[in-house]
Amino acid sequence: MHEENITRINLNGKEYILIGTAHISKYSAEQVKEVIEAERPDSVCVELDQQRYQSIIEGTKWKEMDIIQVIKEKKATLLLINLAVSSFQNRMAKQFGIKAGQEMIQGIESAKEMGAELVLADRNIQVTFSRIWGNLGLKGKSILLSQIIASIFSTETISEEELEKMKNQDTINAILNEFTETFPQLKKPLVDERDQYLAQKIKDAPGEKIVAVLGAAHVPGITKEIHKEHDLKQLTVLPPKSNWPKIIGWSLPILIVAIIAYTFFTNPSAGFGQTISWILWTGSFAALGAIVALGHPLTILTAFVVAPITTLHPLLAAGWFAGLTQAYIRRPSVKDFERLSEDVFSVKGFWRNKVTRILLIVMIVNIGGSLGTFIGGMDVIKTFLQNF
Repeated sequence: MHEENITRINLNGKEYILIGTAHISKYSAEQVKEVIEAERPDSVCVELDQQRYQSIIEGTKWKEMDIIQVIKEKKATLLLINLAVSSFQNRMAKQFGIKAGQEMIQGIESAKEMGAELVLADRNIQVTFSRIWGNLGLKGKSILLSQIIASIFSTETISEEELEKMKNQDTINAILNEFTETFPQLKKPLVDERDQYLAQKIKDAPGEKIVAVLGAAHVPGITKEIHKEHDLKQLTVLPPKSNWPKIIGWSLPILIVAIIAYTFFTNPSAGFGQTISWILWTGSFAALGAIVALGHPLTILTAFVVAPITTLHPLLAAGWFAGLTQAYIRRPSVKDFERLSEDVFSVKGFWRNKVTRILLIVMIVNIGGSLGTFIGGMDVIKTFLQNF
């Protein structure tokens, strides 16, 4: 058995065998099989959380997801991020004929064959993204979303040199690598915290001999962190939400309504003009967003009608209503989900697919509504000052 990429640790009467794998390497999967069969461990830890494990086990079941429920639960952005990860993996698979994550699948299968306990050792991917998101300001969030969208539309091929670099990273790290260079504070939630979480889960795995299947990038950190105690609850706490967005979110609409009400009281015709201006600016920009995303005529109408109201309520968004309308009228089929991995390779496909069309509508209508709010608000204040 080759000891290359294998780290052995003896701690508190237990033996830990860490296999540093490459997520896009056929050799890694073969080595995982060989090590587990030779060592016959009590437990096998894999660098997966429950969500990613389910997607591997259930295969195409994710294709049956309810897009309407996704919008209602406000998970459209998360779906877009997952889509970017999927697109990134599929692009590599298409270029190099490699199936990403094969070594994790092998770890699951070998654990079952050996009768070993399977431990899902990684932190929930949604918690990781939430902690990343919580470390970003408005500028950082805008850059991250733009990079995610750019990665979906990207047609660039991956060089052999870049492929070798990726062999030492997990998929999330590979996608966000350039981004963490711009925002170094993100290394903590993306890499350091996951090293701590993985180390504790591996250490707590049942039995005296444990094999852990890990991305090579995590092995040095885990080798250090496994000698310490880590609070898993603390590592999965979602970051507290700032009160400022709430304060601004409620203050702005209250100010707009108060200005219009006061203007109505002092000059009814000017107040009426302010109201019409608000409706036209917010409604038109939201509707324009639906048009850009090639929404159904009723979707466009919905965006226009709800935007003047939703822009005055921080807990509502015009994009959600427009997206729900589009989803009811043009509900995606299983085939749309099946074509996702191919459609996201082209701009035409992205607009053609019913799933991504709905996501675009939610996002672009919300952006349009925000622009309309800013311009409409300025117009309302301008009229108020002229009459004051």
